[in-house]
Amino acid sequence: MRLLFCGTPQFAVPTLKHLLARPEFDVLGVISQPDRPRGRGQQISVSPVKDVALAAHLPVHQPEKIRAPEVQQLLERLAPDVIVIIAYGQIIPARLLSIPKHGWINLHASLLPKYRGAAPVHWAIANGETQTGLTTMRIDAGMDTGGILLQREMEIGPAEAAPELAARMSEAGAPLVEETLRGLDAGTIVPRPQNHAEATIAPILKKEDGRIAWNSSALEIYNRMRGFAPWPGAYTTFRGQTCHLWGEPAANDAALPAEIRADPSFASARSVPGALFGGKWDWFVACGKATALRLQSVKLEGRKQVSAAEFANGARLKSAERFGDM
Repeated sequence: MRLLFCGTPQFAVPTLKHLLARPEFDVLGVISQPDRPRGRGQQISVSPVKDVALAAHLPVHQPEKIRAPEVQQLLERLAPDVIVIIAYGQIIPARLLSIPKHGWINLHASLLPKYRGAAPVHWAIANGETQTGLTTMRIDAGMDTGGILLQREMEIGPAEAAPELAARMSEAGAPLVEETLRGLDAGTIVPRPQNHAEATIAPILKKEDGRIAWNSSALEIYNRMRGFAPWPGAYTTFRGQTCHLWGEPAANDAALPAEIRADPSFASARSVPGALFGGKWDWFVACGKATALRLQSVKLEGRKQVSAAEFANGARLKSAERFGDM
């Protein structure tokens, strides 16, 4: 099969490498987003997909806009059998979709129609899902609404954060794309329509998504910590400053150290969402639904990340102080 590969971030890299290693796939070139400034120094850097393409001596095309007329001319000239598109970063205009014989084949990180959109891995974890999966589909003019080709279920680990799950999914997706392309070429795979009534949305993340709502349960807060790693993270305020937090749900009050439960201020602090209680090495935050978060580390705005104990000592923390706006 003669194919073009369209993608940008690390998530797309394993599939590109996988296809390049198989002689039955003739990779004609790569389309990737333009080089952008990245990191603290805002140095211009190439995308992970472009890096792999250059190492493989593939032609690389980086249009500012995929809808530009020269892109259509390029695709018509190359006439690929299929275009594999993974996390490219732009919407493909409808007039380009019919150019390749087998269409544009996308690897999406959810079991469609659940979690359509830009951040399916993040929202699945943040919403407390224990299972997710991968879908290959033929894209159409909608947002992740095209016909489903193949799907593979995957478990989400109870402590797994978004970067770890995304890395596992990207590796698992490579053979799934290969199987999809072989099936299309052999005529053994036929797209099946999605049930749009069952669709859910996984919108692009915003900074505000990371703000902790202390009325939520400790498990709900923990899931959002895992799902929104590394950005926007989970943050709140402390003495007027923004701070990012890491922690895990405490099993129950009976599991708390005896000296904490014996503290006279425990009962009152325990009933106020966002209130801190504990001492020495163990610090907890009261959450909604009569739950508590065991605080592991804190990063105050403009400072380095420190353990909960270091934070408490440095802040001269008093039991019943609160996270969150007063």
